Amino acid sequence: MIGAEALGMSNAEAAAREIALRHNFTEIRIPALERVELFARSTGETSDVVEKQMYSFLDRDEAETAVALRPEGTPGVVRAYIEAGLDRSAPEQRLFYSGPVFRRERPQRGRYRQFYQFGVEVFGRADPACDAEILVMGDEVCKMLGLAAACTINSIGDAVCRPAFRAALVEWGRANFDRLCEDCHNRIDRNPLRLLDCKIDAKLAESAPSSLDYLCDDCRSHFETVRRLATAAGVETTINPRLVRGLDYYTRTAFEFIAEGLGAQSTVIGGGRYDGLVEAMGGAAVAGIGFGIGIDRMALALEAAKQLRPTMPDAVMIMLGDKALAHGAALARTLHRERLRIETLSPERKLKALLARADKLGARFAVIIGEDELARGVVQLRDLTLGKQREVAESELAAALAKSD
Repeated sequence: MIGAEALGMSNAEAAAREIALRHNFTEIRIPALERVELFARSTGETSDVVEKQMYSFLDRDEAETAVALRPEGTPGVVRAYIEAGLDRSAPEQRLFYSGPVFRRERPQRGRYRQFYQFGVEVFGRADPACDAEILVMGDEVCKMLGLAAACTINSIGDAVCRPAFRAALVEWGRANFDRLCEDCHNRIDRNPLRLLDCKIDAKLAESAPSSLDYLCDDCRSHFETVRRLATAAGVETTINPRLVRGLDYYTRTAFEFIAEGLGAQSTVIGGGRYDGLVEAMGGAAVAGIGFGIGIDRMALALEAAKQLRPTMPDAVMIMLGDKALAHGAALARTLHRERLRIETLSPERKLKALLARADKLGARFAVIIGEDELARGVVQLRDLTLGKQREVAESELAAALAKSD
């Protein structure tokens, strides 16, 4: 990644990190290489991620361990959470992570074989207020970036009510077997919820049963409270009864933030609740919820929305002569300590070329130091926007540059 896309990724990750810290999340670092069984147990053996998209191979150790490049972040976080004993000693945790993930995809805009994900996970909270907070965080990230994104939400029930919904989907799938794609033929009995997630059969899926019609009283109350609390916090949600997120571990709340201008790859944030996952992976019966941000897609969305604002230097430093060169380097470092963006330019070019370079960089000021200025402890401060130049004492330079904002 280079240029605007790299800038967008940096901006998206910085915003996500800032929001996570504001909500008192702690960072966790997880490896890119894990055992295959981790994802088979968590993401699901019948999921497209495990069946088709995961990069896996045998290690050269004695046991020929099957390992994989992580296709998502949540399973690794859960594994680390359990191995640290937190599921029993301090189950309520708020964690965030970031880094590359890998999926065997057909490369296209917004869908890459290596992409970047920022994720948050909350353990030990089963209450709907936690779901609402997670939605608020997603909305805050988008708003901090100036990105318009619609929040779609669904509830896919729990162990009490989902079996009836699953049975209804199986019946619907068999009744429409001849109209379904080959992949959905295999999903009917193995993972019928994926029938709703199919891109090929999306139009047909509109006639499929809705999970909302099968929710038990507890799940319905949970869902309604999540939406009510999110609305109270300023996050408007739209129900999408076909939203299942395609991963086996989700329960109850599932959601996505959809951005404009990305076509088919429009989901920039996706997540949901996974109350049974920690226990399924060998830990205690601890509730969980989280989301993942597709940093690459977020960058594309920012570019499409014209929300990428390249950072420009506060000033460039132009040093004329050997003595000024050494002094200017030290002065630039002093300005860096004041959190000013200063770029020092090549001393081997003429002043006219250096001013042209400063203008191309978008700098507001050029700080010019020659032997005369050096002897008097001053600099020439040229306003490149107004075309005016004035003499400023070195001791007042940082304040003069900061005041220009």
